[in-house]
Amino acid sequence: MKKIMIIDGGPRKTFNTASMLQKFAEGATSVSSEIEVKTVRLYGLDYKGCMSCMACKIKGKASNVCKFKDALTSVLEEIAQADGLVLGSPIYFGDVTGQMRTFLERLAFPWLSYNDYSMTAPKRMPVVLMETMNGTPEQNNSQGYGSMEYCITNALGQPEHINAYNTYQVKNYNNFELASFSEEAKRQYRDEHWEEDLQKAFDAGKRMAESMMTRES
Repeated sequence: MKKIMIIDGGPRKTFNTASMLQKFAEGATSVSSEIEVKTVRLYGLDYKGCMSCMACKIKGKASNVCKFKDALTSVLEEIAQADGLVLGSPIYFGDVTGQMRTFLERLAFPWLSYNDYSMTAPKRMPVVLMETMNGTPEQNNSQGYGSMEYCITNALGQPEHINAYNTYQVKNYNNFELASFSEEAKRQYRDEHWEEDLQKAFDAGKRMAESMMTRES
């Protein structure tokens, strides 16, 4: 059995990011019954960022999995044993959500060696970085996963990017102070692109699962 861990860094359970990640999961499980997919919603967990306890750096007991105990501990341990990783987040103020950034501190700091500044995860695996955002492909301020992408690339491997642009923020724009946006234009863009975005996510899940099954054989 091969396992893919999906980390949902968005606050809404059924909106853009969650929908894209669900399609990824469907794509992965469509390949084989030997593919297990587990989704973790960060907004449903009570956890903190790196506590600078340095437990992962103790001589003779150094670990590349975070040792601080809270609701994130078991998730990080599962990722260490997984065969694929998917990170999904909406983009707020040009960055991933605070919950995703906090999670990434806990994931990546134990990988970092202060002896030689290498980045070593428990195992390398395929990674997908997913972003959903209000900005258009031509005009957006997304820094994505920022410096954490460097850590991911060095420790796990080169990630694949799946982005959904110009997404709906709410279901009814008339109920909110959002006058700078044209609901008609947003709806038109969504009608033209959203199903394609979902298909991109599905196809990415399928690719990751197929690559796992190929390596297995």
